[in-house]
Amino acid sequence: MKRISLIVVLAAAMASTRAQQPPQPPAQPPQPQEIETTITGEPGSPPRLAVPEFIAVSKDTESVAIAKTISQVLFDDLNFEREFALIPRDVYSTAATSFSDVPFDRWRELNADGLVVGTVQKTATGLKVELRLFNVRTRQSAYGREYSGSTANPRLYAHQISDELHQSQRGLKGVARTKLVFDSDRDGERMGGTIENRGVKELYIADYDGENQRRVTVSKTLNINPAWSPDGRSIAYTSYRRGGGQIFVSHIFQALLDELTKGEKVGENWLPAWSPDGTRLCFTSTRDGNSEIYVMNRDGSNVRRLTRHPGIDISPTWSPPGTQIAFVSDRGGDPHIYIMDADGSGSPTLLTREYSDRPTWSPAPYNEIAYSARTGPGNDIKVIDLASRQVRQLTFGEGTNESPTWSANGRHLAFMSTRAGKSQIFTIARDGKNVRQLTRTGSNQQPNWSK
Repeated sequence: MKRISLIVVLAAAMASTRAQQPPQPPAQPPQPQEIETTITGEPGSPPRLAVPEFIAVSKDTESVAIAKTISQVLFDDLNFEREFALIPRDVYSTAATSFSDVPFDRWRELNADGLVVGTVQKTATGLKVELRLFNVRTRQSAYGREYSGSTANPRLYAHQISDELHQSQRGLKGVARTKLVFDSDRDGERMGGTIENRGVKELYIADYDGENQRRVTVSKTLNINPAWSPDGRSIAYTSYRRGGGQIFVSHIFQALLDELTKGEKVGENWLPAWSPDGTRLCFTSTRDGNSEIYVMNRDGSNVRRLTRHPGIDISPTWSPPGTQIAFVSDRGGDPHIYIMDADGSGSPTLLTREYSDRPTWSPAPYNEIAYSARTGPGNDIKVIDLASRQVRQLTFGEGTNESPTWSANGRHLAFMSTRAGKSQIFTIARDGKNVRQLTRTGSNQQPNWSK
């Protein structure tokens, strides 16, 4: 059995909120004490998996509720990636009371290939969660783990289990522990001072599935264009707290805030994009009069201009190796997407010939750029394959659809859509299926998905 200490991270806070102690990194887990095997399904079909409710060893109300939460969230997490054929939970008619009394014959009647059995038990210091993945055919344990930690966020146990099952059984990097950041006006506040009638937008973060939405800025101003750092510990964004738009970086676990663009000649600065290694930020600035693309170190030093054209150049995004940058320019008339070398050398290459905005480069192993394209009165999300230049459309005129952002494994996109009325955050699979609405309060825009 592999024993893992699970650190539960609660709400992050900005520098303007009360300070928090930074979370400690988890200890290195020991090596597994049993052989792990892979559950398979019928040839050409994914494994059929059953995820019944976890067993509450401790019979108190809280343990029972935690067991129910972990099993349901785990089912949803596994279902999100579509790597397993999950047997619907409403057909389950049997359950184990421990790891030693699993009724395999009944699960085999449901054609289950794999069965997840979990237990939840209170301890003196918090919670212990044990997990077994059984091969229903052989009745042997194919995978086992034990987790210990707080009772504060039972969803996090499910997220970690899901990611580890996907990695172990399907060789897939799951996204259950990733986060989304976006801006929202849900608090209904208005900006004061000399800026009249402008709504406040604050930054919010949420789990990948839209749960645990929580506010992380309280500056009562316009905060937009958020972008997660590659290590998931900082958020760069544009804030109007000093008047014009400037780029800030919030180190959310240290409750520290850095203002990167400041000085006598900074103009307005927007749309920060982290380099893949997290050492630099590309952004748009008017500091030289025109809207151009610049790059700087993550501490704001060594600012360099990359584009030099009388057209408007905005919305940069890095290639996964960090050697190229795609951006939007109207130098050819309407806004189109161009690609240039990351050092600004050479001439940018035209990528799209339709009205395009907000490109986002997919992570490896894919080599694609998603973007928002004008398709009529509104916009839709499209994806272009950089090798073949083939374009596929993911949304089709249901409201306007903008600001796509890739998940860390490149299998999903989050985006903003007005299909439900106000602007809300949705996710969609890379094949255009499995559309899910994540936000419902206020107007929510410009999502960015952590790596």
